[in-house]
Amino acid sequence: MDVKKLGFPILAALLALAALQPATARAGTAVTSIGPRVGFSLNPDQFVVGGQMQIGEVAPKITFDPNIELGFGDNVTLISFGLDMHYHLTLEDTDWKPYVGAGVALQIVSEDAPPPADNSDTNVGANILIGADIPTKQGQRFFSEMKIGLADAPDLKLLVGWNFKL
Repeated sequence: MDVKKLGFPILAALLALAALQPATARAGTAVTSIGPRVGFSLNPDQFVVGGQMQIGEVAPKITFDPNIELGFGDNVTLISFGLDMHYHLTLEDTDWKPYVGAGVALQIVSEDAPPPADNSDTNVGANILIGADIPTKQGQRFFSEMKIGLADAPDLKLLVGWNFKL
């Protein structure tokens, strides 16, 4: 995929995520953190980089965690705009905060093939996920997450990231 063609979808996604801030503030919730994420996926086998924000609590122990991810490798470029919901569990005697969740994602898939056969497609995928937040001494949050694809999504994603409080 031509890098210049990536500019508009990325800009549109960032503007959409930014637009969520005033809407959530009116609903009584707000963006609580934002940060980068990185990892890899299987089928397609890709290096994944992106970012996310956490909006919550939208209900007791539930946060809305939209994200954007770019996947590179396996002759495919994947742009994913995810809408995940996390249910946060409480464990005694630990600062770790595990969570489970599910999400849907709009995915723009571009398959690199010899000219003129480049293939592009847009689909909606779904996933279930499990992860854990690990607070830092500075009040930030490191996390590790595993996503299992259910429909039109990579079979597996393993991600780590950092969330900075706002």
